[in-house]
Amino acid sequence: METLDRTASGPDETRTHLAGLLLKTGQGNHEAFTEFYRFTSPRVFGVVRRVVVDPEISEEVTQEIFMLVWQDAGKYNPALGSPIGWLVTIAHRKAVDRVRSRQSSTNRDSRWAAAGWKHPFDEVGESVTDGMETLQVFDSLTVLSPLQRESILLAYFGCLTYREVAEKLSVPLPTIKSRIRDGLTQLRTQYQSV
Repeated sequence: METLDRTASGPDETRTHLAGLLLKTGQGNHEAFTEFYRFTSPRVFGVVRRVVVDPEISEEVTQEIFMLVWQDAGKYNPALGSPIGWLVTIAHRKAVDRVRSRQSSTNRDSRWAAAGWKHPFDEVGESVTDGMETLQVFDSLTVLSPLQRESILLAYFGCLTYREVAEKLSVPLPTIKSRIRDGLTQLRTQYQSV
């Protein structure tokens, strides 16, 4: 099979040769496709890279373009334009499609995230459930001794550490730990019996 001499060929000879390679590629000729690819791939990659920017994605798109060329080479019509014009049109269209697809995906993810954070759950149902659970907890606290109740309320509802509870009540830390531990044990027993 003859190869394309890039230096000796004029524009018309190159166009004719590339059109012949596309015709042979359309008939399933692997060698013709390989030669067409070698001659045109740098140009296709350049077109794609200018649109897509990312080199790895540009390589993927270029590969997709040549897969399309392999499949659709038989559809090329020399009367409608040069092989390079046909190929660059496909390359540009595919590159723009990829950019639009990525942007659309990014926009969709952003909209979903924004919408998801506005209403992550049923606020009314959640507040009713929280209110009922709070009432149950406070009702359960009545089974505790006043010292246990005070220590637990400061630690869990007052958001204090055990050490801060001990300082606030002027009680040794081990005593506070014992009160809270015993109180939580009683609460657990209370919940399990309900």
